[in-house]
Amino acid sequence: MTLAALSQQRRSLGCSGIRVSLLGFGAAPIGNLYRPVPAEEAHRAVRSALDLGFKYFDTAPYYGFGLSESRLGFELARGGAEDVVLSTKVGRLLRPLAPSGEAPKSVRHGFADTPDLEPLFDYSYDGVMRSFEESLGRLQCPQLGLLYAHDLGAVVHRSEHRRQWKIFSEGGYRALCELKRAGLVGAIGLGTNEWQVCEQALDELELDVFLLAGRYTLLEQGACHSFLPRCARAGVSVVLGGPFNSGILATGVGERHSGPHYYNYEPASATIVERVAALEAVCEAFVVPLAAAALQFPAAHPQIASVVAGLASEAQVQQAKTWMDWPIPEAFWQCLRERNLVDELAPLPS
Repeated sequence: MTLAALSQQRRSLGCSGIRVSLLGFGAAPIGNLYRPVPAEEAHRAVRSALDLGFKYFDTAPYYGFGLSESRLGFELARGGAEDVVLSTKVGRLLRPLAPSGEAPKSVRHGFADTPDLEPLFDYSYDGVMRSFEESLGRLQCPQLGLLYAHDLGAVVHRSEHRRQWKIFSEGGYRALCELKRAGLVGAIGLGTNEWQVCEQALDELELDVFLLAGRYTLLEQGACHSFLPRCARAGVSVVLGGPFNSGILATGVGERHSGPHYYNYEPASATIVERVAALEAVCEAFVVPLAAAALQFPAAHPQIASVVAGLASEAQVQQAKTWMDWPIPEAFWQCLRERNLVDELAPLPS
């Protein structure tokens, strides 16, 4: 496999028989994440990804409150997606926005100019089944490659986590298993920002895959100590979302990018900015784009089946492929190791 073909390399998801491209298309941005994206621009982004060999596309009802699914489904239905793996998520239902008497906000839950719908958590058996059926309608497809339960965990639900987990483990999980047995879904798992809830799932449930966002990146590798080895022993694959940690690993913190800098959806701390600056210094010495290193680093772990980048335009799709295929010398990764910028247990690309 040549470096030029890295982005198109395909990896298997555990024992499911499903194979996804190493570089995946994250469809949250075409749901108007933080800013409006014209429909035609969104459609061109999807078409460009298909033309460039992307074989894995991930979306969710939450992304633009159905907008991402609808736009993705529209373009995939036009053709050329026969061997593409598609995933979406359950755990929220979209319901009409209750009238408040106030002017509607242009940005709600991080999404701009969305339909007048409100996402409501529902991890019950019936809620998961309804969410799945509604997603199939928006995606214009009869079945899915992957289906994730979305945003379980203590960070999202705080004091409600135990209650929501109980609802899911006794209800929604049963729905996922039934959909898989019926052949409507190829593989099931969790989609979350928290590896801790994934370890809870490993203790209690039988799943095929986790979509873990932002928790195994060039900036943080805590997941390689306990979580990723446990996945390896259990035969569970991991899809890595959020490889740029909310953008800071895409833009960097140098003079050309004065800020604001965001990490994990919040303004980056001085410690994070300092660490990114140290990473950038090595990148500059080896003439390696920081974003290229950020995309390629997690892909080196054998448990990572795909690295999913959020993309909103044709230019971003082409740039992501260029970064994933960028030739990076082994000496670059060794330099990061020597400067203690990557965890000693994290595999390095070769």
